[in-house]
Amino acid sequence: MPTTHQQHAAQLLHSLHRPGSPLVLPNAWDVASARIVADCGAAAVATTSAGVSWSLGVPDGDELDRERALAVVARVAAAVTIPVTADIESGYAADPAGVARTVTGVLAAGAVGVNIEDAPAAGTSPLRPVDEQCARIRAAREAADAAGVRLFVNARTDVFLRAVGDPAERLAETLRRAAAYRAAGADGIFVPGVADAETIGALVAGIDGPVNVLTGPGGLPVATLAGLGVARVSLGSALAEAAYGLVRRAATEALRSGSYDSLAGAIDYGELNALLA
Repeated sequence: MPTTHQQHAAQLLHSLHRPGSPLVLPNAWDVASARIVADCGAAAVATTSAGVSWSLGVPDGDELDRERALAVVARVAAAVTIPVTADIESGYAADPAGVARTVTGVLAAGAVGVNIEDAPAAGTSPLRPVDEQCARIRAAREAADAAGVRLFVNARTDVFLRAVGDPAERLAETLRRAAAYRAAGADGIFVPGVADAETIGALVAGIDGPVNVLTGPGGLPVATLAGLGVARVSLGSALAEAAYGLVRRAATEALRSGSYDSLAGAIDYGELNALLA
């Protein structure tokens, strides 16, 4: 049975998706990054599947097994008091029943939201057929309902990210998929791969529900995205990439020049240790 805290966290996560005042998610991948993000004032913590996979020595893209992925979700959810939403890639499962098992595991781990993407790990098509993806979303919704938690199901479509089909048709295809996913039980729609204001504005206008976009260096500022009506802004794997980029720069500097300037600006040992106490 879900705890009262988890039920309240689920309600809070839903309420944080406000068009024009978006939920900003600097995605975490372990307990330390989650604690840091929460300490910086984030209203919720979202995991990044890429960061989680990399930290466990596995490439991103449905290469991680369900058990190890959910173990990270459980550690993160136990480490923070704010709502946690988990990136579960395409569900860590081959069929809707498997997606339902994954969602049941996510809820048991203490999270109250999931991202489910429509790009399969393998196959001849870059995206799953709409009816197949709808069945997976429906399974997630039904599993959450059976558990008694108002899970926030964030349905991701990779039409733009994977450059699927004729560029002139991508907006229409994204809107078609978004409508179908919403009807299947999705609470919000995540469209990575879009960066221009015109397209984002068209997505917000054409989708009946909260719109989530992915951003990072060079992307539109949060204030601009808010003005377009975006309800959720994710940094995705960008924080993990930046952290590992620092590792490479600092290691290269120490090994080649024998200096350590790249390490400036680090969180103090005592402060980080206390944050994890």
